[in-house]
Amino acid sequence: MAAPAEARPDVLLPAHEGPWTLDDVLSLPEDNSQRIELVDGMLYVSPLGNALHQRLVFNASYSLRSECPKEFETTIELNVQFDGDRLFIPDFTVLKKRGAKSLTVPAANVLLIGEVLSRSTKVNDLVLKRQMYAEAGISYYLIIDPAKDVPQATLFELGDDERYVEIAASAEGVLTFERPFPVTMDLLA
Repeated sequence: MAAPAEARPDVLLPAHEGPWTLDDVLSLPEDNSQRIELVDGMLYVSPLGNALHQRLVFNASYSLRSECPKEFETTIELNVQFDGDRLFIPDFTVLKKRGAKSLTVPAANVLLIGEVLSRSTKVNDLVLKRQMYAEAGISYYLIIDPAKDVPQATLFELGDDERYVEIAASAEGVLTFERPFPVTMDLLA
């Protein structure tokens, strides 16, 4: 029999009965070591990304921000609220209008969501989040995969059938697209 792990109260979630709610999650103490997301009463807890992950998030959001029309706003790690008790914290977003000030932003206000894949989040990013983002009507979904020697990025656009269709893919670490606004993103910068 394995010995019980020593409790670390600084990183454990508090005891909780029943499904988690959005209010429960938003009232948790801030924790800069992990990301806590919520889907239908269940928590999805993942560690923050490694240095490469964070660099790709920065490079992507910087490229988007540099080319972003003034009516839109580029952000990172924003609490995006979906219908019901669903909360995701995408790596980066482009909002349909500037000036969000609340703790959460409704998914209806998001134009583009971006995720950098990691081992701990890959399945959620490619399956669960992709479906939830499509159902919420998020027009563009940008996925960056750092697993190769040269990171690969793919931009998807939401089709009429609520499915994402690839509209741009990177070549040699550079992603260029025209919609929702023209951007050239150097993933290796």
